[in-house]
Amino acid sequence: MTTSPPSPVADDSPVGDAPPRDDVRALGARAAAVLVFGSSAAVLVVEIVALRLLAPYLGLTLETSTMVIGIALTAIALGSWLGGRVADQVDPYLLIAPALGVSGVVVALTPLLLRTTAEWSPALLLLVASATLLVPGALLSAVTPFVTKLRLTSLAETGTVVGRLSGVGTFGAIVGTVLTGFVLVARLPVSSILIGLGALLVVGAALVGWRARRWRRASAVALATVVAGTLATGFAPGGCDAETRYHCAQVVADPDRDSGRTLVLDGLRHSYVDVEDPTYLKFAYVRAFASVVDTAFPERAPLTAHHIGGGGLTFPRYLAATRPGTRSLVSEIDPGVVRIDRDRLGLGPAATTGIDVRVEDGRLGLRRLAAGSHDLVVGDAFGGVSAPWHLTTSQALGDVRRALDEDGLYAANLIDHGRLAFARAEVATLAATFPHVALLGKPADIGLDPTASSVGGNMVVVASARPLDAPAVQKALDARDVGWRITTGDALAAWTGNAGVLTDDHAPVDQLLQPHPVRTAR
Repeated sequence: MTTSPPSPVADDSPVGDAPPRDDVRALGARAAAVLVFGSSAAVLVVEIVALRLLAPYLGLTLETSTMVIGIALTAIALGSWLGGRVADQVDPYLLIAPALGVSGVVVALTPLLLRTTAEWSPALLLLVASATLLVPGALLSAVTPFVTKLRLTSLAETGTVVGRLSGVGTFGAIVGTVLTGFVLVARLPVSSILIGLGALLVVGAALVGWRARRWRRASAVALATVVAGTLATGFAPGGCDAETRYHCAQVVADPDRDSGRTLVLDGLRHSYVDVEDPTYLKFAYVRAFASVVDTAFPERAPLTAHHIGGGGLTFPRYLAATRPGTRSLVSEIDPGVVRIDRDRLGLGPAATTGIDVRVEDGRLGLRRLAAGSHDLVVGDAFGGVSAPWHLTTSQALGDVRRALDEDGLYAANLIDHGRLAFARAEVATLAATFPHVALLGKPADIGLDPTASSVGGNMVVVASARPLDAPAVQKALDARDVGWRITTGDALAAWTGNAGVLTDDHAPVDQLLQPHPVRTAR
């Protein structure tokens, strides 16, 4: 008697199916979506807010933005890759809570760590900044492969699970980006944002650990760390009077002048305002503005002026005081700075001051001006140690020339150091747009003292369709004891050299401009 051979199939499970796991039942679809959504959103919140924390020390430049984005992407890639590998070797449910908790602690302590390092050991700032981005970014990015591993119960639904969680994570990143840029930064200090986010991550870790009946003690320790970080951050150096949408702002009283106030944005002295005497001008470049305008237009004649960048509104106040009836329209992108002008620097209503401040981008403000409608356009817009590149191009300056009348004047504040490559390029761009251009600055900086090396700092460039009275401007500079000279014509062309014209298609301003290592040099 013969018997048939046994079936080669050892069990009756569908091919490719994995046996059920208790931890899958413990992490439902909704919980999985919340974890992936929240961790992905948190990565982008940290990235955007880190830019705000670093701006006072590194500047809000293309290089700073590129560095932060690069570190964040490295953290995402590293966390996703290592998280997937670890999830295949260790129960992922044991990993989620520690990843959230440690991330929360680092995020909450980030303001303290960065500001303290920047003040006490600037050379280590990049290293510390990289660590505070990499650690939480990698750990939070690892949450997605952890959750994916837990939710995969069958190869037949791999695509559905992976696609769903990937979509949820991407949507979380979008929400984190939009929420931070449009809501959180506009309403909360960056320290509060990070401390609050850190606390939420630790609470999330505690909830996951509580459901798994694990990690309670570690959650308590992490939560205590967040509380300690909150208290310590309150005593960290580098605090602000106000954190606006774009700047860390302070108003510093002048110990030598009771009514004097300095507006400091991201560590740089942007404006000096005498709240009782608007004709008092402290900064050399503002005195240069006044020397040019007082020379170019009849004394006390009212002007129609447009100002690109507001700051403390020093020059609009000067025009209002010395030229009654002057109407100044100011494009200031930061509503927080405008609030400081009104609340701390004594700016009155437009009906009495003649100063109308609009919260808008300077380039867009220029486009709204009617052709030939203005006597004067003043350019003084800076973000930290960088100049907004889209305000420096030939197209932007074309909008300036269109807005000026036949005798109109454009005066702009330039800041540069080292080789002065940005200043030379901007002068070249103005020379390609206006028939008459002059440059005011320290003799060594503008090529009038060949025996001295350039120092850098502020310069004022002036452009018009009409000839400029250089001797009269020089006389006014000397009368104000500015210590500057003026150069025009062939001497200015020789100083400019072969600098290229900046255009909307090619304006590497961040690469040309060299900031001074001393952040309060302005």
